[in-house]
Amino acid sequence: MQLDDLYRRVIMDHHKNPRNRGTMDEESVTINLNNPTCGDRISLQLQLDGNKVAEAKFSGEGCSISMSSASMMTEAIKGRTLEEAYAMAEKFSALMKGEPVEFEELEDIEALSGVNKFPARIKCATLAWNALRKGVESQSKQEG
Repeated sequence: MQLDDLYRRVIMDHHKNPRNRGTMDEESVTINLNNPTCGDRISLQLQLDGNKVAEAKFSGEGCSISMSSASMMTEAIKGRTLEEAYAMAEKFSALMKGEPVEFEELEDIEALSGVNKFPARIKCATLAWNALRKGVESQSKQEG
């Protein structure tokens, strides 16, 4: 099996079986973003325990890339500090720019590396990550 086939399977698995899809009843940081060029939209909810992401969920509509990316991202940030989550978003942005990046413990995310060959799809892949960045930035402003 070629690497592209494996990556395609990982993306489709997260699309068909999204992790952390849904909403939280508990108080949470909520960020709503959309990509008007293709119609993707996401609502990201982060439940914080101090400076850590205790829970992350998303809802919305979009293509397989945007929804898979949201699924992978919510899995990746649970249990991380806000600073670690923000650093992961920066790392993901570098990946989308074609820079060599490794997500050692989060191999599924690397499945999205091929998206950078399709500039029109980069916004799809980064939508959830941009929501995460906005959420962390809003928390930093509230604390600062």
